Amino acid sequence: MKTAALSTSRPGSPLATLTWLLRREFWENKGSMLWAPAILATLLVVLLGGVVGFGVAQHGLPEHVYFGTTEVPHSMLAESISDETRASLAMLLTSNYLALTSPLFAVLAGVSFFYCLGALYDERRDRSILFWKSLPVSDAMTVLSKAATALVLAPAITVALITVSSLLLLLVACGVLAAMGVNIIPQVVSSSRLYLAPLSLLAVLPVYAVWALPTAGWLLLVSSWARSKPFLWAVIAPLVALLVVKWVALALGGFGGTEQDLMHFAKGIVARLLGGLIPGFWFTFDGQQLPANVASQQGLVLGNFVAASWKSLASVDAWSGAVAGIAMLAGAARLRRWRDEG
Repeated sequence: MKTAALSTSRPGSPLATLTWLLRREFWENKGSMLWAPAILATLLVVLLGGVVGFGVAQHGLPEHVYFGTTEVPHSMLAESISDETRASLAMLLTSNYLALTSPLFAVLAGVSFFYCLGALYDERRDRSILFWKSLPVSDAMTVLSKAATALVLAPAITVALITVSSLLLLLVACGVLAAMGVNIIPQVVSSSRLYLAPLSLLAVLPVYAVWALPTAGWLLLVSSWARSKPFLWAVIAPLVALLVVKWVALALGGFGGTEQDLMHFAKGIVARLLGGLIPGFWFTFDGQQLPANVASQQGLVLGNFVAASWKSLASVDAWSGAVAGIAMLAGAARLRRWRDEG
């Protein structure tokens, strides 16, 4: 039986109860939510930073550096770079340094997906649900804590790991440039983008939560209902349903041309059920694309990225999916109330 992280004393406020439940979920899933992305972040820092450091240590600094077609000797490199060039280089690094560890977002999507899929199923399978139900915590609060873990806690941990590992790689890049005689550390430290970049990721977390809510709700609903093989029910069932809709659409294609509209609607539903936990999903859903003003010659324009992300919440698709996600969470809580068999 899983170790209890929740006190059996008299329950306090709902917020305090939710806090204890989130701690429980974190401690029970620390391996996948913290150590797995932390190990990947460490590997990225070691590999990317090690490759640069090993190259410099093994082969030394280049004797000449080329700026376009101009060849500049290494000894004259520091004098040849203007203050404007240093500022531009610092802006380029501070605008894009978080992208160095962006593979952690893929880990977040996978971890959150399988966490939601097994969150309610595993406690029925090992019968630990009988212990948790003996505590003064409602089924609704339990399901809410699991949804909050996938939609808030896990993304926040990922943002923290991305920030720390990216800063380490940025430090390596600045160190290599300093060894070449190009010291841009003052420009990097004084750049507002260095500090706003992590805050921009945090500002997008509410958008992520809204768009990911249907997927989390669907997976938790399946997790609370499936007697066995929840992955097949959660993934294969929607895909089979999509094939059935395809056949129906083909049959109706000759009666008013409804095939395209029906398939478009069905694909949208399946995408919301299975793909919402992928960060940036809101830029690809229903044919939407990343706005052109988000990227520039200096890299990602964080302010425009945050604005474009929040703008996606103005669509009906975002909130209709969120309402469906809340309904599925309510269904998961109701199923948990009585479905406690192993």
